[in-house]
Amino acid sequence: MTPRTVFRIASVAEAVTWTALIAAMVARYGFSAEVPFFFAVGLAHGVVFIAFVAVCVVVGLNQRWAWWAIVLSALAAVPPYGTVVADVVLERRRRLVGGWRLEAGDDPRDAHPIDRMLRWFLNRPWLFVAALVVVVALLTVVALVAGPPV
Repeated sequence: MTPRTVFRIASVAEAVTWTALIAAMVARYGFSAEVPFFFAVGLAHGVVFIAFVAVCVVVGLNQRWAWWAIVLSALAAVPPYGTVVADVVLERRRRLVGGWRLEAGDDPRDAHPIDRMLRWFLNRPWLFVAALVVVVALLTVVALVAGPPV
């Protein structure tokens, strides 16, 4: 699975959860309908939002995006369907082209500790996925404890 595929899956998943959240909010607040799964939809959207931000960081580091490009791509998850727009823009600018950087190359940036750590995790995909799941779960718990956005 390429960085492009991972980014696209996360982007579409975020758009799908936005759709579910908007539909639940319209039903609940627009029609005063009791939506028993409202919390579940909101939770799913929150988890996918956090996962999308993690994907932006991992793909951005792998593709050697500038820090501001990583931040802007992550912020694309804030407005509804912004992730799809970000995906199209990044695709057109060829920022998603290439595979995972599993080995150090001639680039001096490959000696940077973050690049070495990223390669170490990328060479252990199951461990990397498990670590990302733990990070997303912890951030989700923090968000649940902090409460809903104002």
